[in-house]
Amino acid sequence: MIDPSVVNTAQADCWNGATGHTWAELQALTDMQLQPLGGEAMRALEPKPGERVLDIGCGSGETSLELAAAVAPGGSVLGVDISETLLGLARTRAEGRGLPVGFLAADAQTTDFGGERFDAAFSRFGVMFFSDPAAAFANIGAALKPGGRLAFVCWAPIGRNPVMRTAIEAAAPLIPPLEPSDPLAPGPFAFADPERVRTILGTAGYADVHIRLFETLVGGWTLDQAMIVAQRIGPLGSVLRQNPDLRPTVIEAVAAALARNQGADGRVRLGAAVWIVTARKA
Repeated sequence: MIDPSVVNTAQADCWNGATGHTWAELQALTDMQLQPLGGEAMRALEPKPGERVLDIGCGSGETSLELAAAVAPGGSVLGVDISETLLGLARTRAEGRGLPVGFLAADAQTTDFGGERFDAAFSRFGVMFFSDPAAAFANIGAALKPGGRLAFVCWAPIGRNPVMRTAIEAAAPLIPPLEPSDPLAPGPFAFADPERVRTILGTAGYADVHIRLFETLVGGWTLDQAMIVAQRIGPLGSVLRQNPDLRPTVIEAVAAALARNQGADGRVRLGAAVWIVTARKA
């Protein structure tokens, strides 16, 4: 058994600290980016009225609310996240909407969800942060009914994702070199290798694993909104906080790069590439 007291403590600290507060503050802007990608995974899941769905890493609740609308009447959704900060926003957003949705602060890697209760599990970018992914997916599987469905979306390699690299690449000639990251460590690109994902799910007891690439443009921000996201989500913000003297030149370079991605409507849209993953409990 994994000791829940020591699992994912770094992630809990992160998402209940400054990162969680930033994502809560920028909820509308981040949902503009992620909704088309989560929507594609939700279509792959095909939630139906009357079903019970577990939403893993539900954050500020956007996907849980969409799922709840899809499974009504007769169904229900439990949104689970490690961040109390984001769950507070999720609960506020759900108030008065009459949707069959509840929220739970929990680590999906270790929490006992009470046996085979759910018809399906879903996640929009909430499954790449587990310290032990195989154990986490096995635990999620324990909450699914026999044959229960799993669908999630995760990032394809960063090289295919201008939305994740445009700002930092524009800034790169002007900032100190970034520390190389461990590609297998918990983080946004931990599942960039689809064969790793396939192996993890097979080890965790899933069958009929299907992984397909989905590419589209995301964002739709004004240039000012795109600059807010670029400076506060991802590595650029950390660099600027540590090197405030570099801010004027870095910001100018990043703004120019983002402006090159404005459409005729003045909105900034950047390419995104993700894996849409589906499986069922064996």
